[in-house]
Amino acid sequence: MNPDLPPRDDCGDHLAEVQYTLPTALEAFHDLYVKAYLNYAYTMLGDKEAAIAVVRRCFSHLALNWAQVIRGESPEAYAWALLKARVDTHLRLAGKSSRMVETAAFQRTARAALESVRCQFEVMETSLGLYTAIASLPERQYDVIVLLHVLGYPSDRVARIMGVKRDTVRSHRRLARRRIAKKLGLPQSMAADDDKE
Repeated sequence: MNPDLPPRDDCGDHLAEVQYTLPTALEAFHDLYVKAYLNYAYTMLGDKEAAIAVVRRCFSHLALNWAQVIRGESPEAYAWALLKARVDTHLRLAGKSSRMVETAAFQRTARAALESVRCQFEVMETSLGLYTAIASLPERQYDVIVLLHVLGYPSDRVARIMGVKRDTVRSHRRLARRRIAKKLGLPQSMAADDDKE
């Protein structure tokens, strides 16, 4: 069993007696998507331990319902929706809102600081405006932009993570760029979609 999956005795009281063997397909699914799920959850929650707990609960749910999940149209879309719901639930129960703006801005600022200390504050100011604009996007556009540009996944990988077609990712990216450019007061030509990936 993959060490990133929750141990059987770490599934909470309601699952303590449940014994399950992970299907090979689920282990492969886990290996393909766990890192992206953890990155996304951490970006939204701003807390590594909370991100790990949320992703473990997602994979516990998938393990217990795998037979039904694979009969569905898209296990990837199901798992992505499950992850997002779990992240939202965690935030709601904790009485918090998404930490994407702060987490992403901090990560970007930290990278920029390593490149050039003297530009740190300028980059942080620019990043905060950009990430605030991203946070105001509709849900699907937001997911695409976070996965593409905040977490750095290529379009094909984003399509697989979200369980959608690459053309759908491209469309959401194009619409999101237009909205961001408008929100930041940039010319629409700066929002032009490039397909150089």
